[in-house]
Order: sequence, then structure tokens, then C-alpha cells
Amino acid sequence: MLRGLTSVLAPSEITAVVNTADDVVLHGLHVSPDIDTVTYTLAEAIDPERGWGLAGETWDAMDALDRYSDVAPDGSGAGQSWFRLGDRDLATHLYRTQRLAEHATLSEVTDEVARAWDVGVRILPMSDGRVETRLTVAGPDAGTSVEIGFQDYFVGRRHSVAVEAVRFADVDECAPAPGVLESLASAEKVLICPSNPIVSIGPILAVPGLGQAVADRRRNVVAVSPIIAGAAVRGPADRLMTELGHEASVVGVARLYAPYASTLVVDNTDAHHVAAVEAEGLRCVVAPTLMTGPAEAAALARTVLDA
Repeated sequence: MLRGLTSVLAPSEITAVVNTADDVVLHGLHVSPDIDTVTYTLAEAIDPERGWGLAGETWDAMDALDRYSDVAPDGSGAGQSWFRLGDRDLATHLYRTQRLAEHATLSEVTDEVARAWDVGVRILPMSDGRVETRLTVAGPDAGTSVEIGFQDYFVGRRHSVAVEAVRFADVDECAPAPGVLESLASAEKVLICPSNPIVSIGPILAVPGLGQAVADRRRNVVAVSPIIAGAAVRGPADRLMTELGHEASVVGVARLYAPYASTLVVDNTDAHHVAAVEAEGLRCVVAPTLMTGPAEAAALARTVLDA
């Protein structure tokens, strides 16, 4: 979506507020998966097949780390390579971790990394505070539950387990990162990209003051449904919505976003849901939303800007 926007707007006119609730510390390194994916995508360096990490990546460090997996004691995070960090990608995490240890804020480091990749879009973390998405899933024994971190769920267990609840740990102690509220207040249009409404957009809206700032701009907020014909294009958004009691459809998306957005863009295949979406209080715009390439992404960007 952001790549599409940069093809119809000057990058300097765009600010991206990015989820950081799935940040994780691995091997002593602070990893910000969503920020890095946005950065690499805008730098045209993303691996297009995996949708994350760098194109042409090598994995020598992770392969070498596997040597230690059998000798690490129980309960230790050492030697674990289930979350794959590519050799060149490691440089980003090494830089971020060192700068944070030097008391730089996540906002400052994110800006430095973006400039290093010659990214013209302003990338802001949702908060400089630490927020962690925690999910309650079925436990090892019948009738039991266990709470796990997002990366354990998404990568470690490949989002194959049913989710009973989601919370954003410590979000109430956080504040929007510098520039976030100002950008929302001054933007001509606010776009909610077609990401998972529960674990990608949800944490952003949960930051104290940030969700209200979006709601205050509701008249100028356009959301794009991540659900097409009842299914997520990628990832577990549809299953998560169902498991947490939401309808996995554009109507379910409309109900989640009704307090924040005045317009919902849905795919042509969901045109029959227009009346139901508008019954939830949003104007419904029907357009091709499946971004199979740059031309489709640019066309969707134009639709959103005109909505």
C-alpha cells in the first residue's frame, strides 16, 4: 500500500505510523519486524516472496547458531533459530540495539535507519514505549490455556493454534511517539492500511491518545479492508477475527473501524456487502483491492486518496 502511495505522492508528503507491539528481543538484539518491513519495502529491498527480510539474503549466522541448540539448557533462549534473521538483516538489529543502549529513542533510531536506506517517507513508531502483544492460546493439556508472545504465535507456532484472547501489555503506560499526534492532526487524509485489524492496527489504536486522535479525524479517515471474500490475503486475520468473536468479512471489519473511519474500501468481490457495511455507519467504496503488482497498488492508492 505504501509503495502504491509513493507512486502517486511525493514520499515527503507521507507519514507512516507503524505498529511496534510485535517487537522482540532475540539473541540480545532488538528486532522491530513491522518497522523493518516498511523500511525495506520502501527501499525496494524487501524479499518479495517471503514478504519480510531482505531480497538475496543469506543465512550463515542462523545455520551456525544451530550448532548450539542441543547444548543450550532448558529455558534458555540461546541457540534458538526458529526466528530467522538473515546475515545482512542482522546489521539493522545490531545498529538499533547499540543505539538504544546509547539511550537513543526508538523514534530516533527508526529515522536513522530510514535515512540509511534513503527512504523518503517519514516512518514513526506508534510509541517509544515498550508494548507487547500477548495472546492466550490452548495449553498443552486439555482445558488449559497459556499466554504467549506474538512472535511465538506467528512464527514459532506458525499461527496454527486457536487464540482465546489478545492483550497489549503495558500499552497504558505508553504515549504516542513524537510527531504522531501532530501528523494525524495535520494530515489531509488518514489511511488505515489493509493490515490485520486485531494485531497490527489494534495496538496502534490502543496507545493512549492515539486512537482518540484518529477518531477525531474520522471524517477524513479511509480504511481498506484486509479481508477479501471472507478471507485474509496473507496471514491469520480472518481466523483471528472469528476466534475472537468478530465476523470475518468486510462487515466485521466495518464494525471494528466504525469509531475511527468514515469510509471503508472493499474489493469488487464484496460489492454485495455495500448495504451491510453502510449500515454500520461507514460509506462503502468498491474497487479492486488485491495488489498483485505496482500498477494495482498505485490504482488502489488513487482510489483511497479520492475516496
